[in-house]
Amino acid sequence: MIFDVVEWFTRPEQWTGSAGIPARFGEHVLYSVLGLGLSALIAIPVGLLTGHTGRGGFAAITLANFARALPTIGVLTLVVLGLGLGLAPVLVALVALAVPPILVNTYEGVRGVDPQLRDAAQGMGMRGPEVLFRLELPIALPLILVGLRTAAIQVVATATIAAYVGIGGLGRYIVDGQSRREIEMILGGSLLVVVLALVVTGLFALLRRVVVAKGLRARPAATP
Repeated sequence: MIFDVVEWFTRPEQWTGSAGIPARFGEHVLYSVLGLGLSALIAIPVGLLTGHTGRGGFAAITLANFARALPTIGVLTLVVLGLGLGLAPVLVALVALAVPPILVNTYEGVRGVDPQLRDAAQGMGMRGPEVLFRLELPIALPLILVGLRTAAIQVVATATIAAYVGIGGLGRYIVDGQSRREIEMILGGSLLVVVLALVVTGLFALLRRVVVAKGLRARPAATP
């Protein structure tokens, strides 16, 4: 079996054309970046606002946990029925998957700031936005990055569903391999997804070292 997978990777046709590994890999990265980016645009502002003000946090977390319980394939099917095939249903499903960990970690990161630090900042003359962006956000950043990393890995793994609605990505190898009963294609596509997930993990580890202050790197995460 291992030799069959190796042979599949070494075929010249796997590295050229619109169905080649570079093209499929690029498509998968594109879907993942779009899904994660849209999720961050939704979840981070909501998490910062609710965490800073202390209002609406329970409702936001409840909705996030509800979205987390939704089956991705079920969401995809419902959106396809409403919007038809294409990229939009995939992005809706990925956003529903990725928003909860980002939102929860952002909220918990801001709420977890020591109240004495807030009082000190206000005593120095800082107002609401200044307290949020100059104090709370830097302290919450480690947890926010953990939420983004968790969401990114989930999105990379789940973006394979794009193949089920007729578009590309690495899931194309898994779906086509199942229809053709070519186990080496299925395993090859799965291995590529694992490699991409490991790359994402490494990139977030590097990002954490660059943007998080050294004294905050050991802060525990709200979600694993």
